[in-house]
Amino acid sequence: MSNHFPTNHSDVPIRLFKSDFLEFFTHISPLVVLLIWLPVGLYFLIRAIITLPAGISGLFIPVAFLVGLFLWTLAEYTLHRFLFHFEAKSEKAQKIFFMFHGIHHAQPQCKTRLVMPPILSIPLAALFYGFFYVIFTFLLKAPLWIAPTFSGFILGYLAYDMIHYATHHFAMREGYLKYLKRYHMQHHYKTPTKRFGVTSPIWDSVFSTKPAE
Repeated sequence: MSNHFPTNHSDVPIRLFKSDFLEFFTHISPLVVLLIWLPVGLYFLIRAIITLPAGISGLFIPVAFLVGLFLWTLAEYTLHRFLFHFEAKSEKAQKIFFMFHGIHHAQPQCKTRLVMPPILSIPLAALFYGFFYVIFTFLLKAPLWIAPTFSGFILGYLAYDMIHYATHHFAMREGYLKYLKRYHMQHHYKTPTKRFGVTSPIWDSVFSTKPAE
């Protein structure tokens, strides 16, 4: 059974839980995402700067930050394509993935279900931080890169969530933002198994999930 569902344009959000308490956590404002993750991203960037050991050049910090941004674009594509759009087989798993992302395709204009809830984003961030820690500390022997790379990664995620919200609720009539809005709307209404990039189509091009116009 596919995890893509007929679009529901009702202004009333589809209810996922009978419990009002559980249902509360399925709705999230983009302001909450900003309040949580902007300070986190800035903290790691500032930390990289102020804890720089004496005699060490800080020129690697902007490079590491850009590496983090770049890695986010790959994570964005991978998560969207292989996790959010996972084709579950069992009925129980289908319900879980519907709550995970299928609900967004079923009701794409619901304003409180357009950004990632902290109950999901916080564990994912911790997982990625652990990944960066292992890679830079033990494999690359460059622990000073952890903080600026993670900062770029987190702020890349923040840009993704804000852009995703904007593609659904702002006009975005000019330039690259107009292109991103059209690209994402095509994902929803034309090719739900293609065009997985939200902030960039680069990985769709690399992995052949960007249809010819």
